Amino acid sequence: MKEFFSNSKIIGQILFVIIFLSTSSAKSLDKFYNTNQLSSYFSGILLLNNNQYEDSQEYFKKLNGLETSHISYSVKYLYSLINSGNLREALNYSRKLEKKKLGNFESYLVTGIFHLKNSNIDLAQKYFLKAKNSNSRFVVNSYVSHSLYNLSSLSNFNQALFELQKLDERFKNLKKIQKVFLGCYFDHTNSDKFFSELIYDQNTDFSRYYYFYASYLALSGKIKEAKEIVDSALETYPRNLLLNQYKIDLNENRNVQAFNCKKEEHIISEILYITSNALSAQSIYPLSNFYLNLAKYLNEDFHSYDTLLAENFYKTNNFDTAKKIYNNLSKKGEAFNWYSSKQIARIFLKKDSKSEAIKLLEKSYRSLSKKEVYEIFDYAEFLKNNEKFEEAIPLYSKVINLVQQDHPLYTESTDGRGIAYERTGEWDKAEKDFLASLKANPDQAYVINYLAYSWIEQGIKIKKSLSMLEKANKLRSNDPYITDSLGWALFKLERYNEAKEYLQLAVRLMPADPIVNDHYGDALWKNGNEIQARYYWEYVLNLEKTEEELKKTIKKKLIQGL
Repeated sequence: MKEFFSNSKIIGQILFVIIFLSTSSAKSLDKFYNTNQLSSYFSGILLLNNNQYEDSQEYFKKLNGLETSHISYSVKYLYSLINSGNLREALNYSRKLEKKKLGNFESYLVTGIFHLKNSNIDLAQKYFLKAKNSNSRFVVNSYVSHSLYNLSSLSNFNQALFELQKLDERFKNLKKIQKVFLGCYFDHTNSDKFFSELIYDQNTDFSRYYYFYASYLALSGKIKEAKEIVDSALETYPRNLLLNQYKIDLNENRNVQAFNCKKEEHIISEILYITSNALSAQSIYPLSNFYLNLAKYLNEDFHSYDTLLAENFYKTNNFDTAKKIYNNLSKKGEAFNWYSSKQIARIFLKKDSKSEAIKLLEKSYRSLSKKEVYEIFDYAEFLKNNEKFEEAIPLYSKVINLVQQDHPLYTESTDGRGIAYERTGEWDKAEKDFLASLKANPDQAYVINYLAYSWIEQGIKIKKSLSMLEKANKLRSNDPYITDSLGWALFKLERYNEAKEYLQLAVRLMPADPIVNDHYGDALWKNGNEIQARYYWEYVLNLEKTEEELKKTIKKKLIQGL
């Protein structure tokens, strides 16, 4: 399956090149047909789309002059330069385009941001206006150019707010965010009200902006109020990385000015980040990283941006680059270190280096100066998921003792510890934990499934298990594991025809699972479909994930039947 998707990606890239060549815009490349430059151009595009920016840049660099006849080249070259960290070279190239009267949205944006960074506000405004007046095929570019031009020409709150209202109504949430920053920038008397309206919005999750509110208060000398805002926010959003790190920073009186809403470049960096985040959600990674790297350039001390950058590389399987970013981020604070360690461990697991992942996270966990309940739980989950069941049990117990029964971690921890107990052969304790978890929250479909299936495998409480699984199936319809368990309960109750229907559906939902296929084979046999049953049993023998014990059982069934 993995190989298929890898090949599909290559096929998709080849199709892109074929389609590109078939368009009229490709005619401008005619003069390169007798050289190696055509190959360089398409190699650059493929590498850019695969987020290999330094390699992409090297290919594009060979094509000096192509921008005269092919405008897409200059845009892609700028993406590769910015995303590989060559901002000075990107600026020089943008200036070259302007001299040739070939400037575009991206080149004007790069030049404007450079001037903004260097406090040349008038020049920044001039280039943001040029970007605003440029044609662009991405609607987010229009939002960015309008926003940056408005923010760089700030004179007073009312005028800025008037200009803000001109933004497309599709960006209404982004307009709310900008209003907050405008109030902060101009020290408006209603700034606290603007922040409150945003963070307590019932329709959208604006939890990120608790940080900016706390930052605004801290910069105003209201450290106590800032700490109260952070503590209050963490009660609702306990896993918010930005808030967790800022809580530590406030207590240690460092990085308090990492974001300053009195600075235009900091506000604009956040607008660029928002845009980057939206593009990342649509899997448009080269453009997402383009905006993100410009945001980092404007506010290099705001390390939170690196979390999105690393995630973009992770999602495109550029694990080494992602790991490098996480390693750097881990040095920026204890919360960042714990988060980065978890992400690097995830990369190690992707690379089948389980021992390295376990070693890394154990070291990071031990280094935590204060182990809060969520850190303890996360480490317990990691150990359980990597078959370190005995080590996970005392950590789950610690969480259970620290929280009330109505806390969300209570149900998750009793469930997690129950699984660990079951896998270490302590069924009585496991059963007690599963029942405790369901008592606290009866509608946990997967806990119901785990408990009921365990009973079925033991040959006990099968009628009760069936009733529970019917409820789980209503909660999570068409879930392959629950569907299989439901079919298997019916099989054990000798309701073979009904069992066959559910198990057939489970096979369709999870065709490569050995146990599901084995169960379906059994149901086929009991329904008189012996030839088909043998086919499925044979199929299970050839699956990679089939364990040796199951293979022995199936070999006997192939000879003797049921």
